[in-house]
Amino acid sequence: MSYINVAIDSFKPDLRSAKSATIQRGLFIRLLRVALLILLDISSLSVAWNLTVTYTSSLQSEWIKNLPFLLLSLGVQVAILATAGLYRAGLYRRDYISIVKAISLSSILQLFITYIYDSSTYIERSTYLLYWLVSIACICAVRKIFDLSTNFLRQKGIIRHSIFAIADAQQKEQLVNILEKDNCYAVQGFADSSCLDWANREKTFAYLRSQNVEEVFISWDSIKNRSFLCWHFYNAGITVHILPTENKLPFSKTQFSLIGEIPFPTITAPIFAGTDFWIKRLFDFYFSLFLIVLLAPVYLSIAILIKLDSPGPIFFRQKRIGLHRREFLIWKFRTMITDAEKIQVSLEAKNEMKDGVFFKMKDDPRVTRVGGFLRRYSLDELPQFFNVLVGEMSLIGPRPLPIRDVQKFQTKHFIRQEVLPGITGLWQVSGRSDIDNFDDVIRLDMSYIENWSILLDLSIFLRTFQVLLQKTGAY
Repeated sequence: MSYINVAIDSFKPDLRSAKSATIQRGLFIRLLRVALLILLDISSLSVAWNLTVTYTSSLQSEWIKNLPFLLLSLGVQVAILATAGLYRAGLYRRDYISIVKAISLSSILQLFITYIYDSSTYIERSTYLLYWLVSIACICAVRKIFDLSTNFLRQKGIIRHSIFAIADAQQKEQLVNILEKDNCYAVQGFADSSCLDWANREKTFAYLRSQNVEEVFISWDSIKNRSFLCWHFYNAGITVHILPTENKLPFSKTQFSLIGEIPFPTITAPIFAGTDFWIKRLFDFYFSLFLIVLLAPVYLSIAILIKLDSPGPIFFRQKRIGLHRREFLIWKFRTMITDAEKIQVSLEAKNEMKDGVFFKMKDDPRVTRVGGFLRRYSLDELPQFFNVLVGEMSLIGPRPLPIRDVQKFQTKHFIRQEVLPGITGLWQVSGRSDIDNFDDVIRLDMSYIENWSILLDLSIFLRTFQVLLQKTGAY
């Protein structure tokens, strides 16, 4: 499959970016639930406090009614409940054993706060014992009422989360049985894995957006060979639940959520989609601009050396395949003789890449003396900061490849063209030219795409300096 035969739509952003400003689907109802639970817990704790005060002596009551102390105590208790995960959806908020533990811990901390607040005041232990018991009773009772009310409304079809299921026919029944254990979902439809094929993908996501689908349940078989699709859901604000599997999921943002008492690998959509990617782009732009200005004397020195070393232009420009398989001109300092691309045809038999997709040759006769030095320290790549500045490349990403290499791609390889190409990447810091198998390069590129984060980019950025100093795999 040649890149030139694939129809390209009008401009689409990088796979990791949102097409437009998007917030997490269903966020409002989730925030409303959490806010209501917090309000109910505060009310329960306040009632418990007032009941405790009523049954204590007046000597203690005046001090216990101190408003700053009351607010501090309530804040500590709510924080502990939140830390214990008791405001999460589903079974978590009904975990009464954890509620008892959290209230018990908060009561102990309250004793400590009391001592710090006013060590001269004597408070009977029975006061805290009573407050501890009444707090547990009030919170558990109110949460039970909350759950009964929520279940009643959901049986009436209210406050259900709209979902879509993607699974093959043999797994549909299994998924339905699991979803029926939780009556909080409104199923908007089912589809098999073909809805995620290249030809059907845009139509599928358009339907999910039109139906305001909040969550998608998907079988592992439907996504195991195309985990990168998680980025489409992630940046559409749609939370993904993957049917339980024994396989280790490659997507680094995978967590677990209990649905019908079954742990589902879950990829929760961000509150604001695509923000990480645009932080990356801003850093690319300003850092490239800074380096271009800072390294201007280095650019000039290299240009003079190239001119003195061999005849020909200072810069080498070559068509590369970038984002969405579009051609662009990559800029490098010239490291070879002027007819290098024509001579390459006669050197193909000496290609050291095992599968022949890339062309790599350790002792390439076309490389000039200055060119060898520039390649050893990757100084020939410096002009690519201009490519980054205009948005054709990123500092970190899969390397953009020449047309000759891309024409040898298989269909599965084109996923690397769905993200901005980079000056350096996971391949470069994992051995560069010492990796002599294209499948290994693709494996590293796929790992980068599936697990991308700002921290991963930072790690690659720092490791690049180490590789440059060690001259690892550079030729």
